[in-house]
Amino acid sequence: MRGGSSYGDRDRDRGGRDRPRFGAMSGRSGPPPMKFGNPGERLRKKRWNMDELPKFEKNFYTEHPELQHMSQFEMEEFRRKKEITTRGSGCPKAITAFNQAKFPQYVMDVLMQQNFKEPTAIQSQGFPVALSGRDMVGIAQTGSGKTLAYLLPAIVHINHQPYLERGDGPICLVLAPTRELAQQVQQVAYEYGKSSRIKSTCVYGGAPKGPQIRDLERGVEICIATPGRLIDFLESGKTNLRRCTYLVLDEADRMLDMGFEPQIRKIVEQIRPDRQTLMWSATWPKEVRQLAEDFLRDYIQINVGALELSANHNILQIVDVCMEHMSSSLHTIMAEKENKTIIFVETKKRCDDLTRRMRRDGWPAMCIHGDKSQPERDWVLTEFRSGKAPILIATDVASRGLGMSAHTVNAAYSLTSLSLLSVFLKFPVNYIFTVNITE
Repeated sequence: MRGGSSYGDRDRDRGGRDRPRFGAMSGRSGPPPMKFGNPGERLRKKRWNMDELPKFEKNFYTEHPELQHMSQFEMEEFRRKKEITTRGSGCPKAITAFNQAKFPQYVMDVLMQQNFKEPTAIQSQGFPVALSGRDMVGIAQTGSGKTLAYLLPAIVHINHQPYLERGDGPICLVLAPTRELAQQVQQVAYEYGKSSRIKSTCVYGGAPKGPQIRDLERGVEICIATPGRLIDFLESGKTNLRRCTYLVLDEADRMLDMGFEPQIRKIVEQIRPDRQTLMWSATWPKEVRQLAEDFLRDYIQINVGALELSANHNILQIVDVCMEHMSSSLHTIMAEKENKTIIFVETKKRCDDLTRRMRRDGWPAMCIHGDKSQPERDWVLTEFRSGKAPILIATDVASRGLGMSAHTVNAAYSLTSLSLLSVFLKFPVNYIFTVNITE
């Protein structure tokens, strides 16, 4: 293992030469790939022979003595206060402090550096389930700490597997709906994985393929990807998922909203069926339930709070509905220098038009939408986070997971939408803004 651990002698195999191989990437020879109409058409469903697959370990959890001494009544009272409900057999007790998860010291050191005092509700119950190797569904409001709830157990999982060899794909795959969310997750993976030399990369469309391909060919233990770009790389043989034993579907409801279900199914067909699968969602519609039934086995479902879509109540969000004239609202909001404002609009054209008009009127506004290049979007988000451009106008590319750490963020929505100051949107359930202060 890469660091000291309380998980006993489950060490990573250093030799590994006489072990069954997971398989290397296919050769680069042969005719160039043909183009097909639908993403993933060239991928064929794998037929897995479980007897021939190398065995791997995924249960690294032992209950802390403090939890062993807690009565069932005390645990149920803790869950009630945290609004945690569970479904499924054999669910372990929720932890009440980070040390009860018995993470390796290199993970605990980073947690202490971040000054986290105690786990969030989804982490309290999610950590022991994920460390136990169980499949799980986590349903919690956005900004509740879900990213750490699956990444820290992923690091433990990876450190108990054989090292990657040339041609191996990732051990942990995280599927995310948008480039922005994928980049945010990758940043967290880097911060927590560097102490044990776990390499990660982010694979998404709208950016050059070359650097992403080089990362994959050099070998990464964690790959965070949007479905379309990953399908592209799988079809062209730039990577494979034969080593993947830890699969995460982040913002599953959002991915289904965006029409990614066919791509997700194609990707999951390339992963061994005895993998550990963790699905995370802010809502629990029937489409997400069906996905869970198809991909997960004997899973535990964790709910924190209500199942309906909601904003994060731990963050002050002020609702200001304005159909046409925003000037007076903006003057009030921007009176305090540390405030930031996000205005969501329905179309890219509306986004550009509103930005031009506001800048002409002297407002320090910038915008992002799907037609902007990735470097430009990254730069605009950096300017917004730093406060240099305190007004951001956006389409739904920024509707989840921007990872703000501002003192005050005012988000703008329309009359039929859910949060704060706003302009002309139609579908409220598609626009939940996250001010991320916990991950």
